[in-house]
Amino acid sequence: MVKAASYLTFYGRESNRLVDILVGGQYGSEGKGNISAYLAPEYDVLVRVGGPNAGHKVYAEPEPLNFHHLPSGSVNAQESKLLIGPGATLYVPDLLGEIGRFKIDHERLKIDKKAMIITKRDRISEKDLVLGIGSTGQGVGAAQARRIRNRKPGQVKLAGDVDELRPFVCDGCEFLERVFEKGGRVFLEGTQGTGLSLYHGDYPYVTLRDTTVSGCLAEAGISPARVRRIVMVCRTYPIRVKNPPKGTSGPMTRPISWAEVARRSEYKAHQLTKTERGSTSNKRRRVAEFEWTSLRKAVTLNAPTDIALTFVDYISKENTKARRFEQLTSDTIRFIEEIERVARVPVSLISTRFDYRNIIDRRSW
Repeated sequence: MVKAASYLTFYGRESNRLVDILVGGQYGSEGKGNISAYLAPEYDVLVRVGGPNAGHKVYAEPEPLNFHHLPSGSVNAQESKLLIGPGATLYVPDLLGEIGRFKIDHERLKIDKKAMIITKRDRISEKDLVLGIGSTGQGVGAAQARRIRNRKPGQVKLAGDVDELRPFVCDGCEFLERVFEKGGRVFLEGTQGTGLSLYHGDYPYVTLRDTTVSGCLAEAGISPARVRRIVMVCRTYPIRVKNPPKGTSGPMTRPISWAEVARRSEYKAHQLTKTERGSTSNKRRRVAEFEWTSLRKAVTLNAPTDIALTFVDYISKENTKARRFEQLTSDTIRFIEEIERVARVPVSLISTRFDYRNIIDRRSW
């Protein structure tokens, strides 16, 4: 049947570049959610990988939207299909809650049958990591470890084994192949940041997966030959979660205080400390100066075609008024030009504030 279909030219070319991918260039919390939601309406399919230890926040009234399993553009791009890839890790109660909250039906959402299921015991087993390195304790690492360790038939539950998920379950590769055959455009949303990569971050202060472009593609089941654009999101002041009482969440090159960021930006310090909390854990965050060496490493690992720069209002609150690039402050423009020189790619998207109209779009695509 496969040979017959190929003679009839049912299959598209595997080299058709129909996929754009977004990843974090630092330690997570770079503002990927709002960038993803802004770009989402341009695509036929939105794909999410990772697990509920990552939360992506999208501006909405009266309260922001938080996405832990679904793609961040699920509400903004109502016409787009949604796919959760085979490398994803799912906590079923929270996933079903998210599906219900955003009114997503099985015609629109597809979940690869091989996605891993988190148990309550997985979550309990990560208590020491919460105390030691500031883990979110969502059980994602424990579940993935079980997937590797317990490979006897029937010992591990995947999405295809969960009754409540069966209306949504599919073979993700087959689903994407049909999309590609029709020339459909796909947006792959990575989670966390390059500095937290299991292989390329500051081990052991890392997450459970490879957070680079390569890792995200593998988790989604998408060939690198499909990729057209790679958008790497960076923030003006990188953050990490606050150190736990009995450990550290990892190193930062040049840590500073939120009071200093407030002084430079002219925000009130309490505004920043209120805002700067984790989407999943609600823990306070540490902050540091922009890390140029880390930028180069992230560029080397991800080979981005574009950079999205977020939190430029932290350079100056005046930037919240900017609607065009030339309306940014002179210090901000110089900073962006320096990023472009170091990264050797354009800063194509600039987030000026957390709002509906927060993006200065300089893309050529």
